Amino acid sequence: MAKKVNGNLVGIKNTVIDKIAAIYSIKNEASEFASKELIDALCECTGIIGKEISVYISRDGSIVDVSVGDSSTVSMPNMRLVRNEDRLCGVRCIHTHPNGSGRLSGVDLGTLRSSKLDAMAALGVSDGRAADMYAAYLGEYNEEAGTYAALVYGPLRPYKLPQRALVSEIFAADDRLRSITKPVKNEESERAILVGMENSEGYDTLEELAELAKTAGAVVVNAVHTRKRAIDNATYIGSGKADELALMRSELEADLFIFDDELSAIQLRSLEEILGARVIDRTTLILDIFAARATSREGKLQVELAQMRYRLPRLLGQGQVLSRLGGGIGTRGPGEKKLEIDRRRIRRRIYELEQELAEVEKQRDLRRINRKANRIPLVALVGYTNAGKSTLLNRLTSSDVLAEDMLFATLDPVVRQITLPGGTEALISDTVGFINKLPHDLVKAFHSTLEEIANADLILHIIDSSSPYHDTQMRVVDEVLSTLRAADIPTLQVFNKVDREQASSPPDDERRISVSAREGTGVDELLTRIESLLNSAREEIDIIVPYAQYEAVSFIRERGMLLEEEHLDSGTRIRALLDAADIGQLKKTLDF
Repeated sequence: MAKKVNGNLVGIKNTVIDKIAAIYSIKNEASEFASKELIDALCECTGIIGKEISVYISRDGSIVDVSVGDSSTVSMPNMRLVRNEDRLCGVRCIHTHPNGSGRLSGVDLGTLRSSKLDAMAALGVSDGRAADMYAAYLGEYNEEAGTYAALVYGPLRPYKLPQRALVSEIFAADDRLRSITKPVKNEESERAILVGMENSEGYDTLEELAELAKTAGAVVVNAVHTRKRAIDNATYIGSGKADELALMRSELEADLFIFDDELSAIQLRSLEEILGARVIDRTTLILDIFAARATSREGKLQVELAQMRYRLPRLLGQGQVLSRLGGGIGTRGPGEKKLEIDRRRIRRRIYELEQELAEVEKQRDLRRINRKANRIPLVALVGYTNAGKSTLLNRLTSSDVLAEDMLFATLDPVVRQITLPGGTEALISDTVGFINKLPHDLVKAFHSTLEEIANADLILHIIDSSSPYHDTQMRVVDEVLSTLRAADIPTLQVFNKVDREQASSPPDDERRISVSAREGTGVDELLTRIESLLNSAREEIDIIVPYAQYEAVSFIRERGMLLEEEHLDSGTRIRALLDAADIGQLKKTLDF
């Protein structure tokens, strides 16, 4: 049976395709790198069609694949004739460049490395004749770059090739590969290419995406900004741009693409087919980080719920092949498709998670009721991720909550008690950090946790003053607070990290203060400001409590802030700050 020519054959006459297919019958000697007959045939066919042609040659000289590309690229299949993964694959690739230059491109060298080819060679073709040739082999492993070097020879004279020397270099490269201390493959260290649309806000979201990828354990090898345009329903970025990224993947040996926006199930599947690598979006990346950071039972339940809600609409079936066929009377027919089984299982799991979280929320509500009954004010720390909330919590309360210079270093909510300078008791709550394009499913799953913000007496909005994008980050936090119906709660803007050279913060005023949580600068003033704002809603009373009703003094101490206490002949003179409700209750006991 005649062997098939692969690749892009659109517009090529059948007679020409037959001529290209005849290349399969050309036999090279085992000692020949590329015979004159093969070079002539490749160059002649390239001259006719004006497109690249590649051939894969085994070590015995047989041609095992012939593929046609376009004027600048040709798809090179992943082929391995040698089973041992620690050896070269057993085939060399020789392809043509219709532009007249045989210089190897970055894509060519990337394919050499990723496929561990015996060799990669290119023939520069001009008017149907070979102009020059370059050949490359796998070199030593570069620990710093995380990849193999490429040894390039050329330009070579195509019709006077040092055949034996080029073939012997294959075995030398194979020996080098065997002798190299193999790098330990870290499953989490995937080589990622970031892809995002340009925006008009001047905020580089891919820079932030790179930090997210780093937090998740990926190595970012490139970031690609695509021009703002109508979203392609099939590939999000358009098939032409997707083809460019596929070439980039070969050149950079990437095995993961991370898109800055949410992708549909169809877009994910189409992109993976074109790019030949795994594709995830920003939401998947954030959910992955949250899954790694969650340590409490509640946090794990919330993350899993968000993941299930995200996966449900992105399940795609694969047709009748996934049908479950019955084997007896009453069970014949297509049965229930695997797709529907998966959907049903996810819906069931979502229901179970919602029930478990409802129980956890009941416990949270009880704690909230007890706190309100005890009149202990709650201060909520909110802010963009990595703004320094956990570091500030540690500074204010002498805690040891995990605080690292990375996105979402801490996830589970933390509440600590604090005594302010004037004696006011308060609780400080550290919440999950916000981020641009925070997944809706995540906000929904963390609703009960984020509800703590809406019940706070005071919000400290922590801002990274060293970030060049802190204005945009502040807007993102304000938008999330608005969705949580917390926009009307008294808020103090805390510009953190003022110890850094690039820090920029406005002058302090009654609703704004600059601090360094790491160095402790401005923290004493912050505590005083917190106490002042917490007590601003309280009224001052100055009364004399008869000794016979001394329990009223205990009530004031428990519910309010004692400013002054003096024992007189007629009773105890008290000056204190109290809520209006407590003053009303006190009036029922005392006549003042």
